[in-house]
Amino acid sequence: MTVHAKNKTALSNSEVAERLDELADRLDAQQANGFRVRAYRTAAETIRSLEGPVAELVESEGMDGLTRLPGIGPSLARTITRLTRSRRVPLLERLRRDTMPEAMFATVPGIGREMAARIHEATGIETLADLETAAYDGRLSRVPGIGPKRILAVRESLASRFRRRPEPARRMAMSDNSIEPPVDHLLSLDKEYREKAASDRLPRIAPRRFNPTGVAWLPVWETQRGEDRYTVMYSNTARAHELGAVHDWVVIYCRTAGPAAQWTIVTSQFGALKGRRIVRGREAECRRYYAASNADGEQSPVARTLFSSESW
Repeated sequence: MTVHAKNKTALSNSEVAERLDELADRLDAQQANGFRVRAYRTAAETIRSLEGPVAELVESEGMDGLTRLPGIGPSLARTITRLTRSRRVPLLERLRRDTMPEAMFATVPGIGREMAARIHEATGIETLADLETAAYDGRLSRVPGIGPKRILAVRESLASRFRRRPEPARRMAMSDNSIEPPVDHLLSLDKEYREKAASDRLPRIAPRRFNPTGVAWLPVWETQRGEDRYTVMYSNTARAHELGAVHDWVVIYCRTAGPAAQWTIVTSQFGALKGRRIVRGREAECRRYYAASNADGEQSPVARTLFSSESW
């Protein structure tokens, strides 16, 4: 049996590198030691440039194989080993709960605290990988006060930070419905999560942000659909708390598609979709989806063919 056969769902080199980059971004936003931040970025570049799969290196040579690579010491080797074997790193999960998106965006030259807050409010994006995607797919250009020069500066700054040239074609494709899951797939995850959360059938965590009493209130659901693994939870962002929408906004992360693969589901407050659950940023698709459904939300055979999650 080959290593590949034993670990079919192992993260690719680019996925491991993206998670290391995200660790660096979130630590940087918390003003962590600069050497530590650079260490994660260096390790990301090393993994990204490997000729063979890092998962196979871990299985065949263990941590010794990793520490022989440039810029990777024992601590980083343990993190990478955990990523390749379990796809998870507790530090990253904690930082995702604790680091405000606005703080990360404000580390990008040309984006101050006020502009960072405006970006998050207008787009709902949560990570620097999201910010880079938004700089290419048109969302950033719709934020008041951001013009072509600033967008170009954001692209170049993030490309330099990630120590690579940007990949507009690949990242723009993330908005293509042939790559992203269809909206009915995401809406079904949202519905099942809220039902499980309401019936108290999910484990609860105690987020550090906006939780001075330390109570474990946030239900978290880990699930798998085919080869894709999802983490679903209510939004614990500053904006959700400000609008009283914490128990309305649901964030879905696809853990097998990199840090940029996340969606926020909300209840629409206006227009033809008022009162409907929608995927933020994909309102047009939601309109088509609901238009193909009857008043009870049941779909016709034609609609089921058009929007079937099973075909994704």
